Amino acid sequence: MKFHIALIAGFLPVMAFGADDCATMRNVPEAVQSLQDVVHMGLCRNPQTAAAYAALRSSHFSKNAAYSSYLPSVSAGVSASKNFAQSKDTRNPNYDWGYGGSISASYLIFDFGKRESDFAQTLALYRAAGFDFSETVQNFVYGLVGSYYELLKADADVESAESALKVAQTAKDTADKKFKAGVVAKADVYKAETTLASSQLSLERAKNNREIAKGTLLTKLSFPANQEIKIADMSSTFGSEAENENIDELIEIAREKRPDLLKAAANKDAAWHKRNSAFLKNLPSISANANVGWNDERLPGVFELDSNRMSGSIGIRASMPLFAGFANVYGARAAESDYERAKYNEEQTTNAAMMDVFTAYQNYKTAQTVLKHTNALLKSATESERVTAGMYKVGRATMLDWQTSQSELVNAQKQNNAAKYDLFVKRAAVALAIGDIKSEIEGTKDE
Repeated sequence: MKFHIALIAGFLPVMAFGADDCATMRNVPEAVQSLQDVVHMGLCRNPQTAAAYAALRSSHFSKNAAYSSYLPSVSAGVSASKNFAQSKDTRNPNYDWGYGGSISASYLIFDFGKRESDFAQTLALYRAAGFDFSETVQNFVYGLVGSYYELLKADADVESAESALKVAQTAKDTADKKFKAGVVAKADVYKAETTLASSQLSLERAKNNREIAKGTLLTKLSFPANQEIKIADMSSTFGSEAENENIDELIEIAREKRPDLLKAAANKDAAWHKRNSAFLKNLPSISANANVGWNDERLPGVFELDSNRMSGSIGIRASMPLFAGFANVYGARAAESDYERAKYNEEQTTNAAMMDVFTAYQNYKTAQTVLKHTNALLKSATESERVTAGMYKVGRATMLDWQTSQSELVNAQKQNNAAKYDLFVKRAAVALAIGDIKSEIEGTKDE
């Protein structure tokens, strides 16, 4: 995994620290990690993106190998042989050893554009591999962003549970004092104890969920799940309505940047050049050939002929396939069908991508509205609990009233936490849908 992420087709930026340093880390850094830090570590350490990068490198070398068709091919050979034959001459019954060497070269001069089509196909496949790598990276980053926000939500739920536990403890202490003073019945104490026990149970569940969310994030970073990680919270201004874009603008961005759309277009181009190459394969080709050889062979006989000579040739060769068992004909038809399939795949991918953008945009808009309502709900529930607590202390409310207000406050806090971080996830989903997850990461730098 000792590599740097390439800046190709909207790929994410190179890690801020050396890949070697990141890949060999055994423990999570002690400092608070921002979203950018987490993404950088994930890209550096995750085997999924490393495998995708290796596939891209393989395609890169295949593309480089395709340049060989524009260069001459040269081969050399040497030989050593000894022939045997029956002879009546007992003085020299066998041939002596013979030696030879040769060098030959050939160069394609003209083939009606088949060579260009083959190279263009390889280049298109290389571009498709690059977009495939970009898609793999963006999907991984989106999952990493989701785990980051899930841990933030789990942290917020723990804080809310701890706050609810303090309120429940206050209610229990107040009920005890009022019971000892003879103001309320023992039932109030029991109700307060029940609420306190329920709050303690909720806190333990919240802590358990937090450990699971932390372990999930650490696993994606290729660290042991039992380690600790500190992450920075997001600004309340992040994901505001002021950042919204028009749906038409998002669709245009998706057409320009979304990797699967660009990959489908590149695959269609590759299929088009493959179809042309299959047709051009049936046409003649012209090439230049040259060879030179050296031969040293001693022939036995009465005159002991000694052959030690150089030879060579140079010329132009034209060839054309006449019959190959219909393989070329069916190959051209298969390539034509592959091209038709690639066109339909591109159309299908485009339709699905546009629906992804529309769905992600609508979900994000809904998440903004939900957050706005949960903010109002939390504010109301907080004030209601505060007022009810005061009323109970002066005897103008029952413990049941206070329990109800506490329960409503806990639910409001959970809904607000979920809505806040769900908004961040939905925003990341929009960035993924338009193929620009990089903007999601960079948008948090100054927050």
